Amino acid sequence: MDGTFRRRKLPHYDVPGMPIFITACLDGSISAAGLSRIRGYRVELEQRPLPKGLSQDEWEHQKHKLLFKFVDELLDHHSPVRHLEDERQAQIVQDAFLHFAGERYRLLAFVVMPSHHHWLFVPDEAWSVTAVKAAQTKDARQKTPRKIISHSIQSYTGTMCNRVRGQEGNYWQHETFDHWARDEAEMFRIIEYIENNPVAARLVQHPEDWKYSSANLRAQSGLAKGEPLHVG
Repeated sequence: MDGTFRRRKLPHYDVPGMPIFITACLDGSISAAGLSRIRGYRVELEQRPLPKGLSQDEWEHQKHKLLFKFVDELLDHHSPVRHLEDERQAQIVQDAFLHFAGERYRLLAFVVMPSHHHWLFVPDEAWSVTAVKAAQTKDARQKTPRKIISHSIQSYTGTMCNRVRGQEGNYWQHETFDHWARDEAEMFRIIEYIENNPVAARLVQHPEDWKYSSANLRAQSGLAKGEPLHVG
């Protein structure tokens, strides 16, 4: 794997040129009991032996996917915070994804759920070089395109959604969950997973019925899965 691995409380991968799959949760959307279950599941995964036929790198990738799915199930069915049921706030997040689509990144899929959002994108190579250099002149800590893009989205949408709510303080959980697609087949599986999330959560019968999603935009525009989304 030619990329960079970072770990704070959550593991983060940065692999240049590959699609990045990010989940961001509302602050408080995972209860204390839920966080305890996530920690327990992570420990369990780390204790599992390397499956036959997998390299260590492949197993790390698989464990990351399993943890990702576990968290998503908690968010869909057990979340105590659901600010994004408010259409004004959901629209702010969707508009933010689309605003820099085609400029800072290729936007491949997204969905805004009541307690979290998912999105899949590929940072633009030329923009990334400039943005990383600019970020490093302001802050000695190493920055990546993923981190710059994600922070921009989270900061802007958090501020604007709090304004709608008439509240201050943290809107999003501090860290995001991220994953990356190794190849085109996995990219399409992730797109399917993202766009099917409202169906899996029993909110709608068909992916395109969920208003704040790439599936809905594709149904309106005729874009095929895998084609980059854009404004207009």
